[in-house]
Formats: sequence, C-alpha cells, structure tokens
Amino acid sequence: MKILLAGATGLVGAQVLAQLLAAPDCSVVVAPTRRALDRVHPKLHNPLVDFEQLPAQAPWWQADAAICALGTTMQQAGSRAAFRRVDHAYPLAIARLARQHGASAFALNSAMGADPEGRVFYNRVKGELERDLQALDYPSLTLVRPGLIGGARAQPRAAERLAGALLQGLGPLLPR
Repeated sequence: MKILLAGATGLVGAQVLAQLLAAPDCSVVVAPTRRALDRVHPKLHNPLVDFEQLPAQAPWWQADAAICALGTTMQQAGSRAAFRRVDHAYPLAIARLARQHGASAFALNSAMGADPEGRVFYNRVKGELERDLQALDYPSLTLVRPGLIGGARAQPRAAERLAGALLQGLGPLLPR
C-alpha cells in the first residue's frame, strides 16, 4: 500500500511516519515537506514542496490513501489568515489532489471541539475543514479529534504546558 503523509515533521506526523515505515503492509510512504526530513528509509520518498504552490501533476500524488497531520498555532502562524492557510487551505488542497490522483481514503488529525459554526476561531477552522473534506466524496474519510496532545515539540507551546501541568496535578483525583 502506498500512503501520502502530510505533516511528517510535526509531533503527530513524525509518529505516524514511524508507524508507517514499520508497517509491513505499507510499501511506500510519500511525505511532502517544506524541509528535508532527517531520516532515510527505503520506503520513504520525501519531495520538498511549497504548500502555497503544490505541484498538481507530480507522480507521487498517486497513493492508495492520504493522511494529514498538518497544523500550526496562532502564535506560530502570526495571523488568523496565515493560520487558516495552514490548517484549512493546505490540508484541503492536499486532499483534493490526492483524491484526483486516485486516493480512496483520507484521514485527518483534527481537533476536539471542531465545529464549523463554533465561536472559537481554532475550532471553527477545524470544523470548516472537516465539512469541506466531506464534500470531496472520499469512499473512506476518517476524522480524528484528539484532545490535548503531549510530547516533546521543537517549538514549545505555553498553553499546552499550562494545561498539561493542570492535568498532571488533577491526575490523582481522576478515576482510573
């Protein structure tokens, strides 16, 4: 099986990449990124791309399935418009191109609380993307809505550190 993975340089995407490379039924992983990955593997193809101008006719778009773990924060993006590009426009363009080139399945790492009508900008953008992906008519569409994702990030996120500390403090009070 050939899998297209967008977002392989991030916390979630890097873990997905490791799992795909280890999976015996996955023969090729195409991971388009802005900068080269720091790993080499016989199954891995890592085309360098500009997400603003994705190459519509690149042969590597042909995959059985696509997984998108692209995402940013408002702080990293710097503006609502930039955030919307990374968290909505890029994933939607990737999904469209993968579908046009024959992918029959698409999986998105979205967010808990995603709602296209929501008042919180972050959740609204995630919900709008989910809605727009549903219109692409994939035979199989998986929308994953994780809660807070912990782990070592290249760029620390203050809000996640605070939430993690609060949850850790509440840990002994929660049922197991």
